[in-house]
Amino acid sequence: MSAETPYILPGGERIWVIDPTLAAESLPQILGRIRLGEHGPFIIGDAGQPEAVMIPWTAWQQLAVLAAETARFDHVYDAARDSLTDDEPSVPLEAVWDLNEPVDDSDLPKK
Repeated sequence: MSAETPYILPGGERIWVIDPTLAAESLPQILGRIRLGEHGPFIIGDAGQPEAVMIPWTAWQQLAVLAAETARFDHVYDAARDSLTDDEPSVPLEAVWDLNEPVDDSDLPKK
């Protein structure tokens, strides 16, 4: 098996799933790419199945704020819980959250 495996999303888009061993070995390079502005996501999993995602910290902060403030969060949580109990491929992050939507991060610590 290759260190990276294509995975086809329900809409036909192809993503690449990085083998955990390669992800561990490549962590410094992945962080370097994030530091240079590449947003990923870097998708990790065994046997070509997506299991985890690495994203920039700033993206995580935006998602956390959106999750806490969005009335749709309960629906998102229900959808995520339901998807964990079914064998269908997961939903792309962009289908759940609009990552381009401005976020009020005034309550987050300043750098």
